[in-house]
Amino acid sequence: MSEELADLPAPRPVVHTEVVARGLVFDLLRDRVDLGDVTVSRDYLRHPGAVAVIALDPQDRVLLVRQYRHAVRTELWEPPAGLLDVPGEPPHRTAARELAEEADLVAGSWWRLASFYSTPGFTDERVEVFVARDLRPVADAERHVRTAEEAQLVHRWWPLDTALEAVLGARIASPSAVIGILAAVAARARGWSDLVPVDTRPG
Repeated sequence: MSEELADLPAPRPVVHTEVVARGLVFDLLRDRVDLGDVTVSRDYLRHPGAVAVIALDPQDRVLLVRQYRHAVRTELWEPPAGLLDVPGEPPHRTAARELAEEADLVAGSWWRLASFYSTPGFTDERVEVFVARDLRPVADAERHVRTAEEAQLVHRWWPLDTALEAVLGARIASPSAVIGILAAVAARARGWSDLVPVDTRPG
């Protein structure tokens, strides 16, 4: 029987945890970790997790938003995305909420696309990526009022192949965009047959 290619959850014993600093979104922790033959200190950011949405229209154009990211001093092209910051809210419903808030769109069909740790060397942030289709606009009276960096978002629809060229040409570097676009292109090549549907309706 061949071994399945899959990550292996294998937590090591944590001898001590210290909260070094608390932030607006994430905290900086320092763990003393027992590796068996040695105990080491490891700093990491504890993060609530996030979602990203590859929204596709009938022509397989993907919606990307250009948003300023201060850590890299760059306006990045990204899919609509957001934090898992509502306790108990399933990721796919967070994705639906973020699509409405960031892009003024509601999707009639949703599928799971990919999942990744953004930077596992120093944060436990995991991002769940979804495909959204059958799009329609949010009613004007129900639209979210965007503030701060989100108030300056630029929205644009790009052909999926154009987005792929931008990824392969290293012209866009947001991990949710790179992974989401590559995964969407791979899923399209397989006729979208491998995607698992999800139901974003409340209840």
